[in-house]
Amino acid sequence: MAWFRKDKKPLKKEDKRDVPSDVFDKCDGCGEILYVEAFAQNLNVCPSCGFHFRLPVEKYIDLLFDAGTFEEMDAHLRSADPLGFEDLKRYSDRIVAAEQKVGRNDAVVSGVATLDGHPVAAALMDFRFIGGSMGSVVGEKIARAGRRALEDRRALLVLSQSGGARMMEGIYSLMQMAKTSAVLARMHEEGLPFVSLLTHPTTGGVTASYAMLGDVNIAEPGALIGFAGPRVIEETIKQELPDGFQRSEFLLRHGMVDRVVDRRELRAEIATLLHHMVGEPQPADA
Repeated sequence: MAWFRKDKKPLKKEDKRDVPSDVFDKCDGCGEILYVEAFAQNLNVCPSCGFHFRLPVEKYIDLLFDAGTFEEMDAHLRSADPLGFEDLKRYSDRIVAAEQKVGRNDAVVSGVATLDGHPVAAALMDFRFIGGSMGSVVGEKIARAGRRALEDRRALLVLSQSGGARMMEGIYSLMQMAKTSAVLARMHEEGLPFVSLLTHPTTGGVTASYAMLGDVNIAEPGALIGFAGPRVIEETIKQELPDGFQRSEFLLRHGMVDRVVDRRELRAEIATLLHHMVGEPQPADA
């Protein structure tokens, strides 16, 4: 019968129409073909499997804060090169290249805003800037955000996405772990809430300091969170690690994070937390 017969020859490679990459993309989680515009409207979350792709910091600002309320601060701070560091290229050249690529001076955006009417100080890391690494500027801006929260009696929200400490700055980078942690200790003493939002990846010195010190630690689904990476750990202990090791869900089961929250529900979740921790937001003229 004719419907069993393959009458048409398969298309040659040169006959196939190319699909523009700015129209369709492929999910890293399930392989589903995604329509880019709809994918962006879904906050870079796959509608089929829920895989969370990285989201630009600007989109997080739009997602989390009340419209038009975010006021950036300390944007002028810029990394120096105190050690004159050079590997395959000079650190000073890496800074310039990152500034040109990302359009800002370092790997964190900080400022003040309101979230469902609650005044907050905020710092949001940007993985695109040298892997979101924590150098002296990142630590200083996060410390200033904490001090601003202390001065204005605000909650503090820090969004982390980082490969860890910026080793091109040596001890200056590692000092930021103590500096940021000290400010958070003062906030704890003053009873001011700190919400830490952990996204993919949050590793190294960032995990070993402020990222895990939240009154509430919230992680996005599937985020890699840990100090050393799984490959390094396996090579060190000579053992195979369990499935999902250092992912958000694994950390939740072992008491290392408090909540794993879908990105599309983050704003409502944090607003509920702030309501319970500080009460209803006060009117501006109160």
